[in-house]
Amino acid sequence: MAKNKTTTTNKNVLYFIQEFADTDQKRKDSLELLKLFRKISGFEPKMWGPSIIGFGSYHYKYKSGHEGDAPLVSFSPRKTAISLYVFTGLESHKHLLEDLGKFKMGKACIYVKKLSDIDLQKLETLTWKTINYLQTKYGATGN
Repeated sequence: MAKNKTTTTNKNVLYFIQEFADTDQKRKDSLELLKLFRKISGFEPKMWGPSIIGFGSYHYKYKSGHEGDAPLVSFSPRKTAISLYVFTGLESHKHLLEDLGKFKMGKACIYVKKLSDIDLQKLETLTWKTINYLQTKYGATGN
């Protein structure tokens, strides 16, 4: 069984943002996301792997036997866009993406160029629903 690459680290989140976010706008948006996700999740940010900032965690186990830990919600200020890991992918949750704003969808995340491109109230609802779903399905632990 392959070992998960994305696990928690002791890297300083604020230092990471200052070093990794390549524009002032991404740094500003990242700091705003820190506040928003901390408020919604109730968890402090923690680095997951080399470039993901996560909040809370849950343990998953698939039918295949693959299992691991993952953050409840997370983001990364990547070069081309900010990756927001805040969507379950469930068909019943797709309506939460309506009127979110300007974004692109990946397999497991939402990409935004800047936070002003999306409705932060809608992002807050989407994030809360995702956390609620994951906590109900898997239970949640702290950081």
